[in-house]
Amino acid sequence: MDKSLCTTSRLAWALSALLIGLCSTGTANAVPSYARQTGVACQGCHTVFPELTPFGRSFKLNAYTIDNLPQVQGITSTKEYELLLNQVPPVSFMFQTSYTKTKSALPDSDPALAGAIAQNGQVLFPQQASIFYAGRIAPNMGAFVQITYDSVSGTFGLDNTELRYARQVPSIADGLTYGFTMNNNPTVQDVWNSTPAWQTPFDQRTNAAVAPIAAAQIDGGLGGAVAGLTGYLWWKNSVYAELGLYRSAPQGHGPIFTADAGPLDSKNPNGTIMGYAPYWRVAYERQWGRNSWSVGAYGLSAKITPAAQPVRAASDRFRDVALDSQYQFIGDEDIVSVQGTFIKERQSLDATFALPAPGSDNPSNDLKTLRISASYYLRRTYGASVGYFSTTGSSDLTKYQSGIPVIGSASGSPNSKGWISELDYLPWQNVKLALQYVAYQKFNGAASNYDGLGRDASDNNTLYLLGWFNF
Repeated sequence: MDKSLCTTSRLAWALSALLIGLCSTGTANAVPSYARQTGVACQGCHTVFPELTPFGRSFKLNAYTIDNLPQVQGITSTKEYELLLNQVPPVSFMFQTSYTKTKSALPDSDPALAGAIAQNGQVLFPQQASIFYAGRIAPNMGAFVQITYDSVSGTFGLDNTELRYARQVPSIADGLTYGFTMNNNPTVQDVWNSTPAWQTPFDQRTNAAVAPIAAAQIDGGLGGAVAGLTGYLWWKNSVYAELGLYRSAPQGHGPIFTADAGPLDSKNPNGTIMGYAPYWRVAYERQWGRNSWSVGAYGLSAKITPAAQPVRAASDRFRDVALDSQYQFIGDEDIVSVQGTFIKERQSLDATFALPAPGSDNPSNDLKTLRISASYYLRRTYGASVGYFSTTGSSDLTKYQSGIPVIGSASGSPNSKGWISELDYLPWQNVKLALQYVAYQKFNGAASNYDGLGRDASDNNTLYLLGWFNF
């Protein structure tokens, strides 16, 4: 405690210096891809990015095809478009830089250096850098394609991505939109900010601090390692239904017997989905005046062969069912948003439990996750958010890595809970400066000595300063 207090002034100085440096960055243009295509400022589709407004949700559900740019056109003899391309491609760039400090430094990762600690106060420049193609690619068809440099791996790779086709049928009672989306992360196609891919402020977290060990498959567990095709209906701007299938499609898989990305086998580090994993989503949204409110449910069921095991051998089954809700008020100066989701996962670990060296103590486990958040913005410039998170589930000493420092659970419990708060400043619509603090009340099963080696949950409390630029 005394050590923490004596470093306060130095930490404050470092944060101030970084914030001044970020604020002195030159002016950037409006959020690039969609703003360039539509001629609409960022606030048309976003309260504050990445949260969508009702118009932004409609724009996404209609395949990103609204435009205000000169077009390259091809028209058939029946006066139908056979080509419709923007003369200027909707390409953009995102750059994030950050500073991360935990309450207590992590131990050195080399077990031979007992008692040594790692540097505390990590600057990432960049934390992430992305190139986007986001906009229409053909009549009734658009895309959101993100290629990202990841500071963890030091490589570029495909990030959140979807291709979407949509058409309207206005003759059906008050209008019907139907569409299809192909994407690489369940819920990335969702238009509400209450599901895992986009729930603020949980969607933007540092990757330079330790995180709780347990998460449901639908809560980011399959992101970037699958490909899915789903179809959806959007009726009366109120009723939404979606159904589809996902299949394993990891990036960077190099099989021995083929020159390129060949069939998945036991060397797939993520495990392989047996056949297809069904995904479903239903939601209802009501809009009145400057208000909107939605309530919904979503889920996924996947049979996965564990890593290092033969494909089509025994598998584990994960059944995820979730509820979510979102409220928005969008005034001339004031914006209020409230989101929440609850996820329950049932795990049948037949394959993992039956291994010669079992990867689980139990043949079945459960996991429950709750996240609730609220945010307020004044003139889309000054904002504050607060969120509560909780994960509870079955105790399992083997699955939750009892005996491993920092990331393990001495009790075998995945239970974690705490609060996340954030202050935002947006000097321009496409630039966000955020100061975030995560406070853990429980981490991997306990408030104190959770790893059995002396580390407390509060030792992982994290201060995070982010500069987020879109241009």
